[in-house]
Amino acid sequence: MIMNTNYLDFEKPIAELEKKIEELNSIRIPENDVLRPEIERLQQRVHELRISIFSNLTAWQKVQLARHPDRPYTLDYIYNICEHFTELHGDRNVGDDKAIVGGFATIDGLSVMVIGQQKGRDTSSRKYRNFGMPNPEGYRKALRLMKLAEKFGIPVITLVDTPGAFPGLEAEERGQAEAIAVNLREMAVLKVPIITVIIGEGASGGALGIGMGNEVYMMENTWYSVISPESCSSILWKTWEYKEQAAAALKLTAKDLMELKVIDGIIAEPLGGAHRDYDAAAQALKKQLLESLDRLGKMKTDKLVNQRIDKYAAMGVWETVEA
Repeated sequence: MIMNTNYLDFEKPIAELEKKIEELNSIRIPENDVLRPEIERLQQRVHELRISIFSNLTAWQKVQLARHPDRPYTLDYIYNICEHFTELHGDRNVGDDKAIVGGFATIDGLSVMVIGQQKGRDTSSRKYRNFGMPNPEGYRKALRLMKLAEKFGIPVITLVDTPGAFPGLEAEERGQAEAIAVNLREMAVLKVPIITVIIGEGASGGALGIGMGNEVYMMENTWYSVISPESCSSILWKTWEYKEQAAAALKLTAKDLMELKVIDGIIAEPLGGAHRDYDAAAQALKKQLLESLDRLGKMKTDKLVNQRIDKYAAMGVWETVEA
């Protein structure tokens, strides 16, 4: 499925050419298609321009792509790559947080537990999903599902896409920080494979609350950081105007985090971003998940847990060498 999409600011040259192509197509006469060569020339120019633009994206432009309103969300990927999905609800305490979805699924016949943050596409669905910002009961629901997967020996897949955990007073009253901390503690020693993929925004503890995996991947045009560029800019410069500089300094792109050894790989997206072709993006994600499931499925439980603990213990470690 190729999506008709909104254009971002840096895509304006592409938008202008595609508008011309659309205008020419509207006046074509099939019996005497003299416009065909010109249309093909413009289509080739669009392709070349898209390659040029998307091979030189800045960190801030990648942040914009990760937030694109047409970008595939967790449920889009689930319904595209899974043969069966049975959603499970509630944390068995407060309620069912709609910002986190999860349940049993199969991928090429392999049973998995898939969990992820879910955003909305219009005003009503965004409100229903709380803009993809989970409350404490969302993280507790996620942990309940992980423990259920552990009980049956089923691997866990987490799809991260959130601007952060919900910062409201009621969330703090119900123990937002404690819920995320407990998830980190329990995920560290979960006795089944955990595969994490950043599919959009990976902001702060809101992302990390379901993001501790044996293997962690990022879709090509996503970001993963302790803070958003806007918030970083407002803290350092007291204004959002320096968000582009903040994005570059935060080293939040997939390429940056691969170099820093925070993630294990980058999943390529269709040219122009995942929102341009849902099917192609989903198949790239599925391919990586199957490879990881096969690799981690061969590991014994104790090795699986130790690998996960060692992976995170090694992050940020450095040595001082005497001259």
